[in-house]
Amino acid sequence: MYRRLSSIMFPLVAVLLIGAVYWGYQEHQDKNAILIKAENQYQRAFHDLTFHVEKLHDQLGNTLAVHTASTGSHRKALVNVWKLTGQAQNEVSQLPLSYLPFTEAEDFLSHISNFAYKTSVRDLTKQPLTDGEFKTLQTLYEKSDEIAKDLHRMQQDVLKNNLRWMDVEVAIASDAKAGGNTIVDGLRSVEGKVDGYPDMDWGPSVSSLYQKRTMKMLSGNKVSSEEIQKKAAELLGISHSGVTVQDNGKGTDYESYTAVAFQDDDSRKVQLDFTPQGVITSLMKTRELADHKISFEKAKASADQFLEKHGFKDMRAVTYDRYQNAGTFTYVSSQNGVLIYPDKLTVKVALDNGETVGLQANDYVYEHRDRELPTPIMSKEEAKKTINPGLKVTKEQLALIDGDMGEEVLCYEYTGSMNGTIYRIYINAESGVEEKVEKMSAEDRKAAANS
Repeated sequence: MYRRLSSIMFPLVAVLLIGAVYWGYQEHQDKNAILIKAENQYQRAFHDLTFHVEKLHDQLGNTLAVHTASTGSHRKALVNVWKLTGQAQNEVSQLPLSYLPFTEAEDFLSHISNFAYKTSVRDLTKQPLTDGEFKTLQTLYEKSDEIAKDLHRMQQDVLKNNLRWMDVEVAIASDAKAGGNTIVDGLRSVEGKVDGYPDMDWGPSVSSLYQKRTMKMLSGNKVSSEEIQKKAAELLGISHSGVTVQDNGKGTDYESYTAVAFQDDDSRKVQLDFTPQGVITSLMKTRELADHKISFEKAKASADQFLEKHGFKDMRAVTYDRYQNAGTFTYVSSQNGVLIYPDKLTVKVALDNGETVGLQANDYVYEHRDRELPTPIMSKEEAKKTINPGLKVTKEQLALIDGDMGEEVLCYEYTGSMNGTIYRIYINAESGVEEKVEKMSAEDRKAAANS
């Protein structure tokens, strides 16, 4: 009996054992294939980064080499700088640097990219490069040479010693600050050098992109947490005892208040953020949204009413976006009939009952003010001649927008359709230059119908 059982079980166990060994071998092979593919991608990204940083240095040199009056050459060279910087940024993002601080180097590349783009898109025949911008280019040329040389030395070590980026991930994760990995040490050297660079004059158009909003930008005195508690309770229509307030970043330039409450039951959490002066910047109500029941018109009326009730006057809806069971309206302010796009906020409305469940008003709070609006130099009819004659214009009005150079620009806003698509086109009211073109949805046009 045992002999018969063993004659059956032995081949079966042998087959299972062979199968397990084969399966393990296949898993090992698949794992190796994945690791090899990842390693190849890392190596490609690093060598491409080294190449593009060296080319970036050369292109910055070309920009400085041509005559100061060669605006065409400057534009072409700066466009190439912008493209090369974009490629370098993309390659940095592909490297395994999750655990390695490399933010200064990435920020440096970002500044170069924006500087090159903002400078190249302007009319250099009217606004040629300034002495300050040439000085910035000279500094960038010198510093990019340092980075290129460091990367080139790392590249030589990688090729000579067959270094692997998969080992870099382990070294970074273990935080081996004492050294021991050539690639990690090289990257930390680059980061340290960039961090030590002196502040450069990037110009107002680029600096504005990185400007951080602080309480110093706002007027008024700081209010107490008790006043915030009262404001939040009045806004929600509940007792102030049901509101807790936290003072964030107390004593810093980024101070704010956060109020938390629960409506109806513990499942309906509400969070509100305020400036130190007591102005609401955001609201978020957490609850499950039921199926869509109310119309677009009722949702917009609810958003309009919410803004009016809470002190956001003269607001005009300009876009609408629906996701699942919520609709989000974007509003801008209006001054003397002119739409002020920098004064922007969004209102989120639940489409089951029309309740406002979200508000994001940071742009409005920090940008809103009474402006001295310029008088248009071109007439509405003159500006209209600069747009495509095939566009069937259905609406036209004045609007203040943020231009490519970071400045506010007064434009004529034309809404119309062409080839079955709705567009919003902004024509500079001073020069007739086409500042911006936006594609609109039918919902956007519907939202802005009464603006």
